[in-house]
Parts: sequence; structure tokens; C-alpha cells
Amino acid sequence: MTFSESESLAPKAALAVYGKSFNWARRFLGQNMGSDAAILYRFCRVLDDMADGDIIDGPKRLEHIREDLLAKRPATDPLLADFQYFIEAKQLPVTVIIALIDGLLGDQKVVEIKDETELVHYCYRVAGTVGVLMCSILNCDDGKAKDHAIDLGIAMQLTNIARDVLEDAQMGRRYLPESWVGDITPKRIVEISKTPESASSKLICNGTQQLLELADKYYESGLAGCSYLPTRVHISISIAAVVYKKIGIKIANKKFAWYEGRIFTKTNEKIKCSIQAFISVHRRLLPMKPHNQKLHDALRGLPYVR
Repeated sequence: MTFSESESLAPKAALAVYGKSFNWARRFLGQNMGSDAAILYRFCRVLDDMADGDIIDGPKRLEHIREDLLAKRPATDPLLADFQYFIEAKQLPVTVIIALIDGLLGDQKVVEIKDETELVHYCYRVAGTVGVLMCSILNCDDGKAKDHAIDLGIAMQLTNIARDVLEDAQMGRRYLPESWVGDITPKRIVEISKTPESASSKLICNGTQQLLELADKYYESGLAGCSYLPTRVHISISIAAVVYKKIGIKIANKKFAWYEGRIFTKTNEKIKCSIQAFISVHRRLLPMKPHNQKLHDALRGLPYVR
């Protein structure tokens, strides 16, 4: 079996190469939790590479992994075989891993999201699930904390979508809801990228802005939920959130110019975001507001959604 680069790398190396924002925040978790977070990241990253076709027979392997998890039988895929001990050691909820894989398998066809409900549902499957899994890594079993962890994952995925509008379209995927931008096909988005001043391009700019405005609502909830975590963990997760949110701020500062490609945060920006996250930790002393259940209206019936 031929392995991709992400699959052949050790967990910390994979995180350093592919998840620079998360790797920055991992340093504040401490050695043990930081290592565990890297193991989870690598597993999720390889699953994502399988879905994107970056690994030979990736979609087929995803289906086999899903089948093994569902049947509760020994793994037939080397990725799952290596990860199975970690599932047991950290008591990761298998239903959540299956939901993650279901979201990735949904990307195998042409993706044209219909409305905001479908968008949020998708973001839960591919990222809100990771928030729930991280709770196990962080030794946090509080259901209230998981509500907010789901929201932080959704916020980050909405940021990803806003950053990758053109790249996703080139892969046959349009996550911008039809209810926002009309029935523009992914192929058409690629064509529109060559005429950035056109009305169609501006419509996509508006859709990108709506993505980030929606993300802000989920970031607010996700960051509030950090108060359920121990102080050191709170700092680390807040740093990850603020650094990732900065990507959206930079997109907004460029007037949502989706056609210009990916945006990254520089080291000096990560430092500033880290200072901002440190300063905000005092909010954990304030009374917690109840979770905004409206944020989960699209998610009823999914694992760990209350």
C-alpha cells in the first residue's frame, strides 16, 4: 500500500507541516496533551486526504474504515489499526468518528450546498465532530463544554470554506449556499474567478462575507466554552481559535476577494493573537451564559447534540 506524505509522517511532524495554526497553539497544551492532540490531528488529516483523492484508493479506504468501526471489528486498514489503541485509551466516541467520515464521504460527489441548514450540518460532520473528540483529549466530559466545542469546530470550518472558495470549486465543491449565491456551479465559480469585477464575482464576495458573519456567531460560543477547561488548556484552545479567526479578519480586510487564493497568518500575527487570547482568559471568572441552542437547530439528532 502506498502512503501519502501526511500518512507517512509522525503526528507532530504532520501537525507542523499541515496545521501550522494548530501546531502553534499545541505548544501551550503541555507535552502529554500536546502529543495526544497531534495524534488526533494526524488521523483526521489523513482521513481528509483520503476524501480529497490525495491518497490512492482514498474513498474506498474511508468506506472500509467506516465499516470496521460500525461493525466493531478489528481494523482492516493500517490507519485505523494504528489509531485503534488511541480510540480505546482516550475513550473516543466511535459514533462521532463515523459522523466525521460520513461528512468526508459526502465530498465524493459534486457538492452544491442548498441552504444554511445544510451548510451548518456539513460543518458539524467534518469539524464539529473534531471538537467533540478534542474534549476526550482534554479530559473534559462536561456536556455543556461539548456544546461549545461543536460550535468552535463549526466556526473554524466556516473560516476554511471562506478561505478556500476557489480551491474547493476547482475540486467540484460549492459550499456557499444556493440560498445566498444562487445555483452557480463549481465550474462556473472557477470561470468567474477570471473576472473579479463582475456582478457574479461580487455575489460570491457577498456570500463569503455571510460565511464569516455566521462564523463569528459560532466563534463567540466556542470561545465562551473555553471557560469549562482548565486554565492552561483554556489558553491553548483560545489561541487556536483567535489565530484561526484572524484568517477571516484578513479575508474581510481584502474585501472578501475569494478569487485571490488562500490566506495565511504570519508568525508576528500569531504572536499578537496569542497575547489577545492570554488577556481574554480573565473572562473565565465571569458567570457563564447558557448555550445558545439556536446554533444547533440544524443539528438535532446528531451525536452529542443536545
